[in-house]
Amino acid sequence: MVPTLTTRLAGELFGTAMLLATVVGSGIMGETLSPDNDAIALLGNTIATGAILVVLILMLGPVCGAHFNPAVTLGFVLRREMGIPVAGAYWTAQVLGGGLGVLIAHGMFDQELLQISAKARTGPAQWFAEGVATFGLLSTIFLVGKSREEAVPLAVGLYITAGYWFTASTSFANPAVTIARGFTNTFSGIDPYHAPAFVLAQFGGAVLATWFCLWLVRRSFPTAP
Repeated sequence: MVPTLTTRLAGELFGTAMLLATVVGSGIMGETLSPDNDAIALLGNTIATGAILVVLILMLGPVCGAHFNPAVTLGFVLRREMGIPVAGAYWTAQVLGGGLGVLIAHGMFDQELLQISAKARTGPAQWFAEGVATFGLLSTIFLVGKSREEAVPLAVGLYITAGYWFTASTSFANPAVTIARGFTNTFSGIDPYHAPAFVLAQFGGAVLATWFCLWLVRRSFPTAP
């Protein structure tokens, strides 16, 4: 059976909520266990995020495609594999799921449910890092998907695990994640006033990656659609 739009949106909402619950929850846990060592807290945050991405993509890929990310959805729109109305519904589910995931994390750790982050994450270097991070993520999805589709879950999890450490911004690479993290004043947060520049950089990286991957595949596999 082909999943209906309703089930696809439910998968996107659920998956994005679980992703944010993991990102924020592991950040709180890491900071609690190592209050004076941000490196250890970031390591815990990294491992948990990379691991849950593999699980979520394996679990929900057949249901909804496991985007959990408006930048990924935009890539499929640009590839003409998804229409704009469906993409808009995906974006809504992803943003709502992200917010729900933050609330879940706060509830699990007995935090105030509604928060506004005061954590500064801004500047040209971090904006550029977000563009690079998102470019790499979309390239991973499209190029690994072309060569070994079954390896995409592991490749994405490993890429984000690496991205936490090789980018100045710790590789948000996801507009829904960025928006949601504006509402947690914990280790994983970002000042909401700084989020729009991250989102623009992420969408820019997604557009460039989609174009580059289409060009590369056509040059490497001339008969590819």
